[in-house]
Amino acid sequence: MRALADTKFIVILSDGMADFPLDELGGKTPLEAADTPHMDAIAAAGVVGLVDVIPATQKPGSDVGNLSVMGYDPDEYLTGRAPLEAASMGVPLSPTDVAFRCNLVTLDGDLMLDYSAGHITSEEASELIEAVSAAIGTPDRGFHAGVQYRHLMVVHERGEGAVCVPPHDIMGEPFRD
Repeated sequence: MRALADTKFIVILSDGMADFPLDELGGKTPLEAADTPHMDAIAAAGVVGLVDVIPATQKPGSDVGNLSVMGYDPDEYLTGRAPLEAASMGVPLSPTDVAFRCNLVTLDGDLMLDYSAGHITSEEASELIEAVSAAIGTPDRGFHAGVQYRHLMVVHERGEGAVCVPPHDIMGEPFRD
């Protein structure tokens, strides 16, 4: 397809739409079972395709995929999910700041049960992040409430080196390691 200078494009990223077939849906995934007339109309009127935007050197994830789609090489520009969250939240970062994504989670003993605190509301989560900030925030360590379970901790004037594991990668597993 040859694009003209005035051609407009909409790129729809179906990030997070994949799921597993469920018995209660007759072996279909939630997306297969869903009534999607608007998505169907967009697909019927447009050009549809699949593309693998995850470089072989990277683990699959929203951060990697979205950087790739926007034309950035994740091998060069990816420093984690948190700086992208900071940009979307309007939280400025200096070159010496380190941003950490802080999920609110559900634990049971040593196990990570849920990466999203049961899809906590933004209002409830904001109260918790404010309490965390009051308890352990400092001028060099600030907490920023985001949406639902997604939040930030920004450490000022510190180096890199922390190794973090996304909570959704260890669901049902011990979290302490």
